[in-house]
Order: sequence, then C-alpha cells, then structure tokens
Amino acid sequence: MANHKRQISKANGQEIDVDVLIIGAGPTGLGAAKRMNQINGPSWMIVDSNETPGGLASTDITPEGFLYDVGGHVIFSHYKYFDDCIDEALPNESDWYHHQRISYVRYKGVWVPYPFQNNISMLPKEDQITCLEGMIDATIESRVANTKPKDFDEWILRTQGEGLANCFMRPYNFKVWAVPTTKMQCAWLGERVAAPNLKLVMKNTILEKTAGNWGPNATFRFPAHGGTGNIWIQLAKTIPQKKTRFGKTGRVQRIDAEGHRVLLGDGTTINYKKLINTMAVDSLVEVMRDQELITLSKGLFYSTTHVIGVGVRGERPERIGDKCWLYFPEDNCPFYRATIFSNYSPYNQPDASKKLATMQLADGSKPSSTEEKAGPYWSIMLEVSESSMKPVDVENMLCDNIAGLVNTEMLRPEDEIVSTYHRAFDHGYPTPSLEREGVLTQLLPKLQAKDILSRGRFGSWRYEVGNQDHSFMLGVEAADHIVNGAAELTLNYPDFVNTRANTERRLKDGAQLYSSSQANGGSEQASAGANGVPLRPTEAVKNNLESQGGVPAAKNAVVS
Repeated sequence: MANHKRQISKANGQEIDVDVLIIGAGPTGLGAAKRMNQINGPSWMIVDSNETPGGLASTDITPEGFLYDVGGHVIFSHYKYFDDCIDEALPNESDWYHHQRISYVRYKGVWVPYPFQNNISMLPKEDQITCLEGMIDATIESRVANTKPKDFDEWILRTQGEGLANCFMRPYNFKVWAVPTTKMQCAWLGERVAAPNLKLVMKNTILEKTAGNWGPNATFRFPAHGGTGNIWIQLAKTIPQKKTRFGKTGRVQRIDAEGHRVLLGDGTTINYKKLINTMAVDSLVEVMRDQELITLSKGLFYSTTHVIGVGVRGERPERIGDKCWLYFPEDNCPFYRATIFSNYSPYNQPDASKKLATMQLADGSKPSSTEEKAGPYWSIMLEVSESSMKPVDVENMLCDNIAGLVNTEMLRPEDEIVSTYHRAFDHGYPTPSLEREGVLTQLLPKLQAKDILSRGRFGSWRYEVGNQDHSFMLGVEAADHIVNGAAELTLNYPDFVNTRANTERRLKDGAQLYSSSQANGGSEQASAGANGVPLRPTEAVKNNLESQGGVPAAKNAVVS
C-alpha cells in the first residue's frame, strides 16, 4: 500500500489533506457541505464530476428555451433546517411560486382525483362495485390476519382489496417501478401510499363526492426561475467556493479505502479521515475495486428513468387547466406520470414573443409550413421507467410518448410541437426490493467500518427518504454524526421523521455552539474522534441532537 501511495503522489504533485471529503454535489452532498461549513470545525472539501451542482435534482434547458427537471420534483419539507437553507439560497418572495397540488389519475377516459383509492366514486358503476367488494373483503381479512404482509402486493390486497389492486395499484406501480409488486417489500410505504378509509369511500361513492387532497405535498412551491436545479445552484453559492472542486477536477477516478485516499480526474490526490459518499453505492464500490462489496451490491435493484419533454405552441387548453401532475396506469401510453411543467412557472418555457418553427403535429404528420412563428407556449414533462423486467423501445421513445399524449387526450392531433426533449437517467428509482434490507444491513456498516458514510437517494438506497428534503438532511445528519456522534434519524427512522415537525436544527441558531471553543480564542483543547478528526461539540448540543425528540439510537443503526 505504501508503494501504491507513492505512485499516486508521483502522478501529480498536488496532494490535499482534509478531515472530511464529500463526494457528490446533489442535495445530499450539499447538505453535508452546508452543515460542515456551519459547524466550522473539521476541514472539508466537496467534489463532483459535473460543472453544475444539483445531481438528480438538476434542470435542463432545450435549445428552444423550455426547461425540464430531472423528473417530477417539487419542494415540500419535513425539516425546518432544510427550509432555512433554501430560503437563504432563494430569499425573496419573487423567487418562488406557491401551488396547491391538482392531481388526477387517467382511467377509462375519466380524470379521477388523486389518490385514486379514495375517489372510486368517479369510476364506472361496475368498477365501483368491484372495488368496494374488494375493500370490504380486505377490511374483514385484515382484522383476523396475525402476520404482516410479506410483500407490497400482499399489502395492497390487505389494505385495498383485489378490485383496486387490478384497476390501479398493480398496473400503475409496475409502470413506475418496472418490477411486479410481488417483488417489492412494503416497509418503505409510510406516507407514500394512501390507505383508503372504507367508510369515507362508501359515503363518497353513494353521495357521488370526491375526497380532498392527501399527503405531504398537497401544497408545494417551485422556483420562479431556473427550475428545481436553480435551488441547488444558488445553495452551492452559499458555501466557500475554495472548498469545492466541480467538473473534471472533481471527478473521482479511484478510491483507496484502506489508505483513505481519493484520486481525482486531474491527478490530484485527496487524503481524508472520513468520507461522505453520495454517488450510487453500487458505483462507489466499483470505484473502490472492493470485490466483496461489489458482489454484495449486486443484490440492489434500480430502474432507469426516461424523461421526455414536449413543448407546444398555443394557449394552454382548458382541458389541461391548472393541473400539476397526472398518473397513467393504463397501457395506452408508455408514461406513468405527466407533469404540466409550464404550470409551475411562466419562465419554464420561452416568452410568447419568441418565434419557433413547428417540428411536427401531434399526430406525427409534417406541418404545412416550417416558418417560425411566435407563441404562446406550454409544455408537458413525461416519465417512463425501464428495467430488465420492463424493456422499452428507446429508438421510438419520442414518437411513442407523443402518440400516448394523443391517446390520453393530453394533446389534440393537430397541436403544433415546437420542441422535444429526451434524456435517460440510468439510476432513476432505487427499488425497495425484497432483497434490499438484507443487502443494506451488511453493505452500509461494512462501508462505515472503512470510515465511509454512504448517504443519499442512491448512496443509502432508501426511497422512503429519497425526496429532496430527505436527501439534503441525510447529508446534514451524516456531518453531525461524524463531528459529534449524533444519531442519523432520517436514515434509521424514516417513519419517525416523516410524521413529525423536525425543528431541532436551525441555520441561524444552535449549531454555532459547535465552534464555541474557537470563539473563546481557541484555548480549549478539542477532543479527537476516530482517525483524529477534531470534534468540537458542547455537551448540550450533542445531547440535543442525539435525543431528537427522545428517540434512542437503533440497535441496528448504521453508526460508528
């Protein structure tokens, strides 16, 4: 190993020593960097192979001027600290648009309000009967069941019944996850899937009423300019630029976990004491060239996400209205979700004065004229999943999805399409497969034993804490754990953090106590953690962060 170190050193004259190295400048990495900067204790650096921060929460802009996020992202939060940080990044009221979620499921030509299982009053009478009978049977059977559901499919049957399973839950979830519901566990569900209230559903069905909004994202906000990616671009500006390396100079070529060294794309070597990794954990172990961990990671499953954008000339149709995102369980379209992205901000599409040529009509025919004409414009963003169990026709992706928009009456055959977008994201969804926990309960501790905390949507592979706020706080809590051993609640207690107001951390108070010894002139001798990382928490702050509402560390918690 010593010879190996010398070889790396000779490859490039520059070596950098830091206490904490952060790999990846998506929400998780930026959360870790933000917290390390606030603590102002151990030295740190953040690296990313992309020039622009944001990761899987970034935004692309087409040549015509249409914006598309990397999937359907909106901002809602379970944490005050997250709110503080994004409010600092985009502090003005004019930086945001606030929306009430208006969401539907397209089923047999009808727009059924979301969640589908609470609004079967909108279905044809035959389907209403089928769904109600299934719900009644499920309610009776669940009361006598003495075992937990063994998989997601069994959970669906127990909570919603055979009718809802076949009408919506099974076909929709297969389109989303690209695996059958029988191959997914159900511990991840929490607030992600609504369990219907049988009495309320029956009442609404008889009275022909619909249920109101459900879930944590019933209201949300969206950046006025730059899409979701602008949040993270602006947040990255609030951390010291001298501690960032983005682009080629931040690309990780090799990780020597035993030697605590990382080789970057320009030949620079970074020596670290602790590593917070936010790249996909299966990619991490490949870069580490650790065959044991590579073999272990093969038990993790994921799906690829194709994001398709369609820019349309004309006023937004009345039938579209102010809808936000829409779900499609049927096989008359490839996409499982459509977002009316132009409804989120008027700046998500070109100004009406911009002249664009018509590329094609929605029915696939050529336009009668290729002359550039002014708008107005509106846009739709679509998502399609892919896996070995659900292959897709990539070559015909655009035309198949546009045909699906016509089939579902999202577009009229004569609508003028002025811009198209398609980008595939290899790691789109971390699948909560039956095998997942068996892998993670081995893989994450093995990495942590090597002083590597792997966190984030794919870094820790837990979809139930994979939203932007969760991902950000996974990084924040990893930083706190390294510095003072605080419990990582988001990683280890997803249901807990998702069902309470997480107000313990704030950007402007509390954590500054970490650096109290520095404020006192540096006369106090800082204690040292594993591998010599300096720790400077006061006992009060440590106890506050460890308690987090009185929850003790889990017996199997991934902590050192």
